[in-house]
Amino acid sequence: MALTHNLGFPRIGAHRELKFAQESYWQGDSTADSLNITASALRKRHLTLQHDSGLDWLPVGDFSFYDHVLDTSLLVGNIPSRYRAEQDNLSTLDQYFRIARGRAPQGTPAIAGEMTKWFDTNYHYIVPEFDHTTTFNLNASKLLAEIEEAKALGIAFKPVILGPLSYLYLGKCHSTDVDTLTWLDALLPVYERLLDRLQKAGIEWLQIDEPILALDLNKAWQGAFSRTYQRFAALEHTPKRLLTVYFGPLLNNLKTALALPVEGLHIDAVRGRAEIETVHAQWPVDKVLSLGVVDGRNIWRSDLNALLDLLEPFHEIRGDRLWLAPSCSLLHVPVSLQDELTLDPELKTWLAFATEKLAELDLLKRALQQGRTKVATELAQQAQAIAARRCSNRVTRADVQARVQALHRSPADAHLRAPYQVRAAAQRQRFALPLFPTTTIGSFPQTRDIRQARSRFKAGELEKAQYEAIMAEHIAYAVTAQERYGLDVLVHGEAERNDMVEYFGEQLDGYAFTRFGWVQSYGSRCVKPPIIYGDVARPNAMTVHWTTYAQSLTDKPMKGMLTGPITMLQWAFVRDDQPRRQTAEQIALALQDEIKDLEAAGIGMIQVDEPAFREGLPLRQQDWDDYLQWAVQAFRIATAQVRNDTQIHTHMCYSEFNDIMPAIAALDADVITIETSRSNMELLAAFTHFAYPNDIGPGVYDIHTPNLPTVERMVELMSLAAESIPVERLWVNPDCGLKTRRWEEVEPALVRMVEAAQMLRARAIHKAS
Repeated sequence: MALTHNLGFPRIGAHRELKFAQESYWQGDSTADSLNITASALRKRHLTLQHDSGLDWLPVGDFSFYDHVLDTSLLVGNIPSRYRAEQDNLSTLDQYFRIARGRAPQGTPAIAGEMTKWFDTNYHYIVPEFDHTTTFNLNASKLLAEIEEAKALGIAFKPVILGPLSYLYLGKCHSTDVDTLTWLDALLPVYERLLDRLQKAGIEWLQIDEPILALDLNKAWQGAFSRTYQRFAALEHTPKRLLTVYFGPLLNNLKTALALPVEGLHIDAVRGRAEIETVHAQWPVDKVLSLGVVDGRNIWRSDLNALLDLLEPFHEIRGDRLWLAPSCSLLHVPVSLQDELTLDPELKTWLAFATEKLAELDLLKRALQQGRTKVATELAQQAQAIAARRCSNRVTRADVQARVQALHRSPADAHLRAPYQVRAAAQRQRFALPLFPTTTIGSFPQTRDIRQARSRFKAGELEKAQYEAIMAEHIAYAVTAQERYGLDVLVHGEAERNDMVEYFGEQLDGYAFTRFGWVQSYGSRCVKPPIIYGDVARPNAMTVHWTTYAQSLTDKPMKGMLTGPITMLQWAFVRDDQPRRQTAEQIALALQDEIKDLEAAGIGMIQVDEPAFREGLPLRQQDWDDYLQWAVQAFRIATAQVRNDTQIHTHMCYSEFNDIMPAIAALDADVITIETSRSNMELLAAFTHFAYPNDIGPGVYDIHTPNLPTVERMVELMSLAAESIPVERLWVNPDCGLKTRRWEEVEPALVRMVEAAQMLRARAIHKAS
């Protein structure tokens, strides 16, 4: 009989309990014991929930205080050299947070570990680092403690670890161009000791995640898989191994994966639907085949009858060696629909969050084990919801569809601007900015007063006029503060915005919102992705009122702040009944209307942020050209219909840009700001080697850590940038928005940033003379 299991569950809690416990500890308001108590309660609650949902095997070890890749670094004893000096003086937990955040409640500040996107998701991981001093040593105390915790609950579980090949592949060697595969032979003995420890702990099944098998791997990496898993198979004491691949099909790695000596194989049967029959035919019937048939990346209900049509023939052959699961960890979806009492009732029937996805798996299992007739009523309810969504007149709008069709008839409309050199001359004349102009990325601290006012307004405790008066006061404070710091280009601070995607989605047709649909982005940072269920249109102006109000308070340029079409797409749960390109174009047209209104209102600088542009890149290179073509087109649809002296900015963060520089240049933003502080300007190298033609603002300090930057460090970073980028095209700015920081952290940092810019100007003028 088919069995069900899960690859991972959301860590943060239905009401972000982990986030608040983390931040309380970081601020020194609670103890490590208190944080551990909250974490243990969450783990037990989530295991109980999954057990009660009917799962046969539960994941253990998927919980993390910050990031599971960083957990793996500590598991294998890979502590970067810059943290080792203070290692003996800190607890393991504080050492962990010092790497993650650059600071722990105890200990001196440090440069935080580099952070980047986890494949093509909005989750960020801490990049493993390797150099000539790297050594490995098993430290399995966290995993073994969580195993004992699960044993006490009396449930069937399997530990989850990140496999050695994926761990190395996701890392970096900063001091040399040596392939990280170089460290495999040193790392494997640690994994072998771990397998032995788990066997002695009575573990029957071990889930080993190797998601890089969904990427384009060369023969060296493919050969390393064969060599590694042959070594594991030769061990005398080892649990049975379930090799887990997700986020895409195996493609050229199919032969490699099918030849590995493991007892079970999990494939992504959502994104890799076309490979299911091939894998079933070639994978031995005496081994476990796990099919990830429920989408772990999106929130729409599964078509269970269609899945049963697919699964029933496999089940007849494989029986209990057919396992059913989500396509990937449920880390990427909210916990439950249970508390979504204000969500539209019809729309709610179309959705499945983590808890509901587990219920879908259980219904599939019961249908396979007992026959469809035994669960006919439940299947009928599922089918009714699927049919209602497909037929809903709320999903499509003729006027929006017609506008997109007209766009395809006149594609040249996305390429109306003059060349950059012409625009740059017009903008220099209009704004008369100094060398190394200073600005910020957009947001300023969301204080307790701001959050409370927003909460009270939504609860009906504040009238609209009262709420707007409070927001106006905070915006005025932000403008005054920026002028006091000496910034050259200002922002209004976004006090009125809850989130850079949610704020806009709330004002667009075709979007819906949850109250508790939180998803972890990194550490304690959680986002609440909107749901795009229908055609997108802008009924009214979204930002003009507050931007023009802020501009009225200053003579300095005020940037209008918008979120770009690809980020609006990527950071939402997107409808899956039409191509993503079409939804992106609808969003772009809505933003085009907003940009025209901002320009007409006298706003001369407009920033259209695209931090998710690289994130949206398909995992396989064969799919890149198509995505990049329509992603660039969407940005140009939104931004290209402005005057030459209107300056378009964009922002990108925590991404690898080397392979997509032509597409970034094709966006043709007048100014692009990027994250470079944690990587010591490393990410700027891609722009340098490509000879990026427009203005660049390489972030000079890391806003994701509470550490205060020094003037000397910022000057050093910008001096590195000036070695390869002409100074007249360089801007000085933080690496991201300041929403999560406090004013007492922001003020000294920006004052120092302005001082650094002044020093750079003086040096440039002296050098020119």
